[in-house]
Amino acid sequence: MGIRDLPLKTLSGEDATLEGPLAGKTLLVVNVASKCGLTPQYSGLERLQERYGDKGFSVVGFPCNQFAGQEPGTAEEIQTFCSTTYGVSFPLFEKIDVNGEGRHPLYASITETPDADGKAGDVQWNFEKFLISPDGEVLGRFRPRTEPEDETIVAAIEAALPA
Repeated sequence: MGIRDLPLKTLSGEDATLEGPLAGKTLLVVNVASKCGLTPQYSGLERLQERYGDKGFSVVGFPCNQFAGQEPGTAEEIQTFCSTTYGVSFPLFEKIDVNGEGRHPLYASITETPDADGKAGDVQWNFEKFLISPDGEVLGRFRPRTEPEDETIVAAIEAALPA
């Protein structure tokens, strides 16, 4: 089973995968949190969504409470925060673990991909980003402090957009 076929749940609790409405799209998978110093990255993620959303691209957010308890909210609280504070229009999935024994299978797979320095393994913090091709290949890994609109991420997205 490929990473795009792994069972997921939307933030509203519906069964999903990274296929369905996201089939054929290049994805930027991000573990997100509402009470983090990096939370303002939601703005850059939403701008990427607006800029490339009609070109076969989507940001995909996975709330995670593993880093200093910075995503304590319920699904409804997360949805309200994201939509009212940052105007988030990209899909959000249920809160998951990205590290450790309870790590979601999606993250068990994508964290095997090294970053630009050749380091794979655990997610370092909130807002770590993984670029996924339409066929499920992990094309890049960008650490949390790399802003969503950093030229390396934008160039990687543009190079990976479906033809």
